[in-house]
Amino acid sequence: MEIIQSIIFGLVQGLTEFLPVSSSAHLILLPRFFHWNDPGLSFDVALHLGTLLAVVSYFWKDLLEIFYIFLQQLGWYNGKQSQKKIDNFSYNNKIVWLLLLATIPGALVGYFLNDLAETSLRNPLILFFTLIIFGGLLYWADKTSSQKRNLKTITFKDTLIIGSAQALALIPGTSRSGATITAGLLLGLSRTAAARFSFLMSMPIIFGAVAFKLPDLLEIGIGSFEIVGVIASAISGYLAIAGLMKFINKVSYKVFFWYRIVLAILVWIILI
Repeated sequence: MEIIQSIIFGLVQGLTEFLPVSSSAHLILLPRFFHWNDPGLSFDVALHLGTLLAVVSYFWKDLLEIFYIFLQQLGWYNGKQSQKKIDNFSYNNKIVWLLLLATIPGALVGYFLNDLAETSLRNPLILFFTLIIFGGLLYWADKTSSQKRNLKTITFKDTLIIGSAQALALIPGTSRSGATITAGLLLGLSRTAAARFSFLMSMPIIFGAVAFKLPDLLEIGIGSFEIVGVIASAISGYLAIAGLMKFINKVSYKVFFWYRIVLAILVWIILI
């Protein structure tokens, strides 16, 4: 692999990990389209490490709020002043447990069905249909949802539903962010709230994936290709998050539906 390939893989991973267009579809298509070799497992871990750095960098203020809430839950900060400060946060005092609950379905499915997802489920025909079906669901949810709820109204039931949607992302072409944002919209969350909660949910699941495969990366060794891939995916991931958060305040998710249709057509032409 050449450095330019490492950069392109990193840019594509970072952009498509957070936009509701399916990173798996792009990373399956990319080497086929340019006739490149598969970069391998260690490089895949490096790319996910870059996206983890991106989401943590963008939401560091939110993480501080969540950490403060967690400390209060432990009894470290109590009293009227502490509660008044938390009341001004964007999250309710259950946010830590909500995020933990949201991670469980995806972690269980990933642990038991990871091998299946990396072999049988990478069928191009499955990719074709999931791009269209889940893109259509996102379009429908965005068009019909009330979008009146904010992050403070999220319940444990909501979290379990959105977390289960995240588990579906194991199927290539689904899109983790697309599935979770769709579920959030169907539950009445605003576009911004659904996207923000989706990105926060991604942190534990991406961290778990990196930690699970990190020994393989360390065994093979970290070279210049991995380092460049991390940097590229971190920068493009940050820009993707920032761009989407601004974009959805003014425009609907319809553009991503049509993009997924075009991508499905490319899958049909190139792979099927």
